Amino acid sequence: MIKIYYSHTPFWRAEVLRVSLYISETPFEDIRITRDEFITMIKTGFLPNGKKVPFHQLPVIEVDNKIIGQTGAIARYCGKASNLYSNDDLHAAKIDQIIDAATDITNIVSPTIREKDEQKKIADRLILKNKLLPRWFKYLEDLLSEENSEWFVENKMTIADIAMWRLIGWLKSGIIDGIPTSIVDDFPKLKNIHHKVHNHPKVQEWMLKTYGKEI
Repeated sequence: MIKIYYSHTPFWRAEVLRVSLYISETPFEDIRITRDEFITMIKTGFLPNGKKVPFHQLPVIEVDNKIIGQTGAIARYCGKASNLYSNDDLHAAKIDQIIDAATDITNIVSPTIREKDEQKKIADRLILKNKLLPRWFKYLEDLLSEENSEWFVENKMTIADIAMWRLIGWLKSGIIDGIPTSIVDDFPKLKNIHHKVHNHPKVQEWMLKTYGKEI
């Protein structure tokens, strides 16, 4: 059985693993660690159960007593296990590029969360809102137009769509000061991806069962 290690936060890097397996009814163990345990893991490289984390980062998965890290690698593994990936090399590469794009977008947002200087944070968030995020959303919108589909790849839901659902959900949640809840409103195809995944019956079931509310 696949074991997933992360915090209780429904962040896309972990949620793409959890939700893909849940949709396909693939058995997995969802192991949530506390904030203090997370901080200790970053410092020491070990989980509370003594398992070594290769890059001192979460999420990781455990398969056959082996810990595997890195977002793309574990998303692909869970995508294949849940039949939400592709056996076609070109389509698989298209899925991978969306996972990598989600990582790139996260990497331009995350420094503003860690920023201690409030004035610099406000300035950086303005750049995110007015320039960087719209630029990335336009790239993704164009890919959807080229695909001529409501999904990123193969005219069906894959881990690419699940990852983007949670990334968009995070960005438009209102919890990031300076990033409006309307941030994707000018990108109808991308907004539709979020809507379709969010309203998938198994995704709705997962959210209510796990978090007691929609996320």
